[in-house]
Amino acid sequence: MPDVTTGVRRRAYLLWAVAALAYAVDLGTKLAVVAKLEGRTTVSVLGDWLVLRVQRNPGAAFGMGAATTIVFTLVATAVVVVVARYSRRLASTPWAVALGLLLGGALGNLTDRLFRTPGDFQGAVVDFIAVRDFSVMNLADWAITGGCALAVVLSFRSSPMTVTAGAGARAPRA
Repeated sequence: MPDVTTGVRRRAYLLWAVAALAYAVDLGTKLAVVAKLEGRTTVSVLGDWLVLRVQRNPGAAFGMGAATTIVFTLVATAVVVVVARYSRRLASTPWAVALGLLLGGALGNLTDRLFRTPGDFQGAVVDFIAVRDFSVMNLADWAITGGCALAVVLSFRSSPMTVTAGAGARAPRA
């Protein structure tokens, strides 16, 4: 009989590795973009279809909710806590990847909310990937979107997210 605890531990490590990679790439790109592009004209990547343009966003996607920045800070904090708790009993590798992307993206945008101007849990997120006629985003947003899309697919496939106590593993302590 395979050791369920070892599998759960491996998946937890994978989740945290994916989260760390997504977070590091997001943070690195934001630091580079702010240092090199902020206050400058746009940089064309694919004609006018995809450009790099620094934009500070106090709200959510598409600039919605700019007056309620602290709510997004609290939501991101809740996501981090919930994903961390689930990481201790993951049942599948795809769920580890999905939740890792979600966690890394949430941490990336949460870092902006905590440490960028104006501060006090209300910092504006640095967005810089502008897709024509759509939105301006950052890599944290792409990680969150990818993680959520994968989670939806896994849910429709009825892929279990967590190992239950009756599946041969001890239930983790809260």
